[in-house]
Parts: sequence; structure tokens; C-alpha cells
Amino acid sequence: MKKGKELTAVLMASVMVLSLAACGGKQEAAPTTAAPAATQAEAAKETEAQSEETEAQAEAEKKDSYTFGYIAYDMTDIWNEYSSKAFEYAASQADVKVETIVLDSKNSLEESVTAMESLIQQEVDGISIFPISTEQGAQLVKMANEAGIPVTVENFAMDIDDPGDYIASVACEYDQIGYAAIKYIAENKPGAKVFFCAGQQGAGVYEKYQEGVDRALAELGDEVEVVATLHGDWLTDKAYNVTTDFISTGEEFDYIFANNDMMAQGCFQALKDAGMEEIPIVSTGGSPDGYQMLVDGVEAANMTASVSIQGVQTFKNLYDSVVEGKTPEKFVSLPVIPVSADKLDEFIAWDNYEAAYNFVYK
Repeated sequence: MKKGKELTAVLMASVMVLSLAACGGKQEAAPTTAAPAATQAEAAKETEAQSEETEAQAEAEKKDSYTFGYIAYDMTDIWNEYSSKAFEYAASQADVKVETIVLDSKNSLEESVTAMESLIQQEVDGISIFPISTEQGAQLVKMANEAGIPVTVENFAMDIDDPGDYIASVACEYDQIGYAAIKYIAENKPGAKVFFCAGQQGAGVYEKYQEGVDRALAELGDEVEVVATLHGDWLTDKAYNVTTDFISTGEEFDYIFANNDMMAQGCFQALKDAGMEEIPIVSTGGSPDGYQMLVDGVEAANMTASVSIQGVQTFKNLYDSVVEGKTPEKFVSLPVIPVSADKLDEFIAWDNYEAAYNFVYK
């Protein structure tokens, strides 16, 4: 028995030595001849070839038709309504037939989950979501991920720690609009003294505008000055009141930046009542009302951000990925297009889906 145990121990020791050798124990490596490193040009060609191969494969796998779902956050909101209609318009222009299913969350977290469950059950080919928040958006994205359905996002940059696996997002960046407004004023009236009739504090939207205003002032401080900032809270009546109050102080100013079109109306009425309607007003948004105010001379310019462009872009992101096999840019900022009253042909209205489509696909 003792000799048997000794023999077993020797055999086990031999096996362990062999195992260590197999797992990378110290051994003299066999000499190898390294292949020459690929040049940057060769690497670029290889990447391009792989991309073409992926697109060719996607082309070969194209179906006769696709179904895309769209989850709105609230269709009573005109911004969301125009975006969804632009999404549907873009689908109607696609090279391949694309049917759309638009579902309304009605600003309800529960309804949004129900909408996603419905689209998953219908086995749609792709989904675009207009979330209520980034956190709720991440929840919907992960539901689509679990179902294996590609998903894209609009109106939010999804800049949170765990957003899920989404194709791309497109959203308005309010700081860029604020920056564009101050830059426009500085370029059109050097030395301007600006009254900023701002939106409501606390919700985060006005604060983003203010970041852009501050950035522009830091860069263009010698060319433009904001002499006062008062809050009209996005409302026409309150904008009228704060503008009237500011005029009564006697502070000199020769330009107004109104944070939205509704406040621009209040600012203009206050100027008119004070006999100062020659002072120009710059507003933001590019809504149908904003267009009319440019026509009527209420506004001198509007920093337009057309939501119809957003709707077309989110469709393009989804279509390019699902149908064309392409990888869209992860985030696209909704373009800010300054439009003055004498250049109305540059205005892309929220309901001008054809113009938005041509802008995105130009």
C-alpha cells in the first residue's frame, strides 16, 4: 500500500508539472518573425473596406418593408406633435416602404411602459422614443434592448451613467440658442445694451440658456452688454409686467432678448405702450407664432430651432442603422438657424416637413 501511494504521488506530480507547462510556465519561447506593421493608409483602406462590406451586407439583407414605432411623451405638446409628424413624413419619403406606429405616453410613465410593451409585442423593426426624462428614457431603451429591437432617442442627450444601448440621439441645446442670440445682437448692433427677459428659474431650461448667454458675453464682452435680467417665466403677461417695470427704471437699453415667442409678445406690447417700439426684439424657438411676429415686425430676428428637423433626424438615425447598416453619429445637436425679418426664406417652420427633410438629407 505504501509503494502504491508513493507511485500515485509521483504520477500526480508529473501531471502538475505538465499542467504548469501548458498554462504558461517559464519556457523558452520559439522564435517568431513579426509581420510588418500596416501603414496608416492600409489601415484606413481596411476600415473602409469593412464599412463597405457591412453596408453591402445590410443591402443584401434589406426587406421589402419595415415597421418603426414612435413613442411620444405627450401629443398635446405642439413641439412633440410636430416632431412626430416630421418622423412620419420622413418615413413616407424612404426608399424602402416604412410603416409607422405612433403611440402617445400622455406624459405618463406607466403609459410609456405600456407603449413600449405594445411595440415589442408587435415585433417592430425599430423604435424612436421621445422620453419624459433621461431616466425614463433609459428604462424604455433597456426594455427595447431586452427585446432585441434597435432604439433611437430624441429631445435628450441621454448624458447619464447608464442610458442603455441606443443608436443615437438628437436634441436641442438651449445654451447654444442663448449664445446665438447674444452673438446675433453683437454682430448686428455693436455696443448694444440688452435687456434679457428670461424664462422661469428652477426647471433647468432657463439656466441652460443663461450658460450660453454668459459664454457669449465672455467672448464678446466688448461688443455687447446685458444691462438687466428679469424673469417673465415664459408668459406673455408677466413679460409685459417685468418689461414695463424695467422701462420705468430709466435704465438705458436698445435691444431685448426674449427667451421665447410668448414673452416677446409681452415685451413688444410694453415697448409700444411706452412709445419705444423701435427697439428690436430677438426671440427663440421658430414656432409658427414666431414666424408671424417676424412678418408683423414684432420681432427683428428669431433664433430658430425647428423641431421638424429633430423628427426627421431621429428617423434618419433609426433608418440608417436598421435598414442601411450604418452607424450614425451618437449625438446630433438640433441646429440653431438665426432668421431675421428680412430673410424669411431661411425660416424652416415647425410644420414645414419637406424643408426639414431637405435640410437633414441635403
